[in-house]
Amino acid sequence: MVKVIVASLKPSPKGGRSTVAVTKKRVRDTEGQIKTLRTLDAASATFGDDFQYVFGRNVAKARKDNKRTAGVTDAAVAKR
Repeated sequence: MVKVIVASLKPSPKGGRSTVAVTKKRVRDTEGQIKTLRTLDAASATFGDDFQYVFGRNVAKARKDNKRTAGVTDAAVAKR
């Protein structure tokens, strides 16, 4: 039995995230390592929320890297 659902594909005007303002790409750097690149849409109505999301993801990655190298999440690693 198949259930048929009829709905509009247009974004809702109620203020939710209807369009994606943060895009995520996986690119290679000059050394051939894969990096994740997040880009923002500067003309987005939710630019502040999008910027906070990307910033939070960057902080989480930095804490994860610090935990792996120094054993502590919020400590700076000494320069080599």
